[in-house]
Amino acid sequence: MAQSAKKDYYEILGVPRNATQEDIKKAYRRLARKYHPDFNKDPQAQEKFKEINEAYQILSDPEKRKLYDQYGHSAFSAQGGEGFAQEVFSTNIGDILEEVFRGFGFEDIFERATRERRKAYKRPIKGEDIYYTAQITLEEAFTGTTVKIPLLREVACDVCQGSGYDRSKGERVCPTCGGRGEIYQRQFFVTISQTCPTCAGEGIIRDICSKCKGRGSLPIKEELTVRIPPGVDNGSKILFEGRGHAGKNGGPYGDLYVVVKVLPHKIFERKGDNLYVDVNVKFTEAVLGTEIDVPTLSGDKIKVKIPPGTKEGDIIRVSDQGMPKLRGNSKGDLFVRVHIDVPKLGLMDKMFGNGKRIKHILEELDKLLPEPSRIKERET
Repeated sequence: MAQSAKKDYYEILGVPRNATQEDIKKAYRRLARKYHPDFNKDPQAQEKFKEINEAYQILSDPEKRKLYDQYGHSAFSAQGGEGFAQEVFSTNIGDILEEVFRGFGFEDIFERATRERRKAYKRPIKGEDIYYTAQITLEEAFTGTTVKIPLLREVACDVCQGSGYDRSKGERVCPTCGGRGEIYQRQFFVTISQTCPTCAGEGIIRDICSKCKGRGSLPIKEELTVRIPPGVDNGSKILFEGRGHAGKNGGPYGDLYVVVKVLPHKIFERKGDNLYVDVNVKFTEAVLGTEIDVPTLSGDKIKVKIPPGTKEGDIIRVSDQGMPKLRGNSKGDLFVRVHIDVPKLGLMDKMFGNGKRIKHILEELDKLLPEPSRIKERET
């Protein structure tokens, strides 16, 4: 646009040359709402909006307006004419909306948004939970036990009460962002906002606590004695509320979870509240029946009857000899899994000298026993 063709700024805004600053603002708000490209899709709106912004940037500034009144457009020719218009047009939509809505009685909307942004940065956050794995034996799971747990956790600083700053020195508005929590950079036609690096988006500056160096918490070592109840299973979790790390911004402490790991046992196998134990019996005991001693986790032995005709892998159930149940006073069951010990005659002959005799007896017994069905049909 040629310099001589530029329209009068007062004419663009539709105000007289003696208009007050308030009159200029009102005219700008009205025209901005009408011609901003985000509101007006007319192809001519963009050029019109450039003119309106250019005029307002000059007339809203008392010093620039004074120069314009004295020298006209030539006072700003060094800024590059069209380039200046482009710079003015880069005003982002947030700035336009703020300026427009302030004129319609919504002045507190923007202050409220700033306050809400500050609150978001200071929203209380619960502290992190702590997980500790406690290894115990199956016997300890049966009877219950106590374990000592070493903890290294963060607790709220006793000087700043977890705030991270020196309360005695108060707070002040951030000089970088002026309390908005954000700073703006313009690149061509785009305005980019980013969190203020000085105040981290809070809009205010505080002096950090000299003891915790602004963290709001301090590490401490503790030893906690934990009672593990009878009947706990592998993977059981015991919750201790509030024994985790300190929260942030006044948030509550996290929790402590003690995760129980029950070590494998060399004799007993656990399935839920039930226990399984494998026992060996002689061939004759399996045929004739017998009574054997079976160990328990309590340390006592119980008598278990092996009925005549017991086969390999048969299971005998003994009630109330399993693991204690976490809820209630009852217990699971003990399942005795029977295995028939088949003798190795050659080895027995070397060790005891009776292998040949046993073989002869078994051969005579084999003649007396009926021929079994070789193929066992499956149940359908």
